[in-house]
Amino acid sequence: KPADCIDSLTLQQSLTLISIMTRLSFATPSVCSSLLPSLPPTVRDLDVPPLFRRRFVLGGYRPVGQPWRLYLQSLFQMHNDALTVWSPLLAAVVIALRFMMFTGLSVDVSSLPLVFYMFFTLTYLTAHLLKLHSERAHYLLFLLNNVGGAMYLYCCTSALYLYSTDYTWTQSMLGKIFLPAAAFLCWTSCCVSCHVEVRSFWTSRFHRRLYSLTMITATGPVAHRLTSNSWAGSPAASLHLLQMVLSLFAAFFFSCSSPECLSPGSFDLLGHSQQLFHVLLSLCVMVQQEALFCDFLWRRPALSRLFGEEHLLLVCNSFCWLTFCCGVTAWIVLKLKRLF
Repeated sequence: KPADCIDSLTLQQSLTLISIMTRLSFATPSVCSSLLPSLPPTVRDLDVPPLFRRRFVLGGYRPVGQPWRLYLQSLFQMHNDALTVWSPLLAAVVIALRFMMFTGLSVDVSSLPLVFYMFFTLTYLTAHLLKLHSERAHYLLFLLNNVGGAMYLYCCTSALYLYSTDYTWTQSMLGKIFLPAAAFLCWTSCCVSCHVEVRSFWTSRFHRRLYSLTMITATGPVAHRLTSNSWAGSPAASLHLLQMVLSLFAAFFFSCSSPECLSPGSFDLLGHSQQLFHVLLSLCVMVQQEALFCDFLWRRPALSRLFGEEHLLLVCNSFCWLTFCCGVTAWIVLKLKRLF
């Protein structure tokens, strides 16, 4: 019948209109999808080159060779570097804010070692977020990280030596050669770290143990003072004890692949040694900063009289020379790898 034909035609037109409206309502605009690209899923260790793999970590890797913006966005993605990136990033914010709030600082020869310490602490917190962009980015970022790590350890050692060490120990034979030996050890650690980028398995293991030894050496003078009971009544004593414990645990996790070696694949996203090292090191640096602030305020009035301005300037100059030596070492490795 004509009426039935009209009703059937009207129903078909209505369904077509509803279908068109549905597509218009729920389709994702191409402009929005280009502005907010979705992050690629994480992949297994066999899907990334050997350079980017970690022993006993089998999954959670970000794909290699993605645009820079995706690696920046991966800050909010769960992958096996997430905690490694977030822990030093949050620590850097806390350290910078606390340093700006510290009211006892005016820059002079007695405070310059503390300023150098803060500067290299903040620079030694970065390589892991962007390293997977390419092999070139990996080498550049980690060589920069190696230089920053060596300088952080030397500035940490120098600040503890000047502000926190028992003065009578600094006048002993061991105390007099301590800073030059620490500078040589930090530069050696930087050289080995840079050589690891070229690299063999035994060198990598040796590098981790050498860097751990350097971390432990940095706290040596403070350990002597704690054991000699010359910190009676000092509010920094408990802080130094805590930072030594954190430093020892950080060195342990940096020098071995535990706990992931006990159960490969179980600690891919949370809990592998690289993450634990960065979390403990970040906590150690924050505690260490508070301890140094206390010791700086306590010793500053007598610092120039005890060590002499010439010695303090010599220590500050050694920061510049060691930065130069470590930078030249990294540049030589870049030339050998033909990345510069």
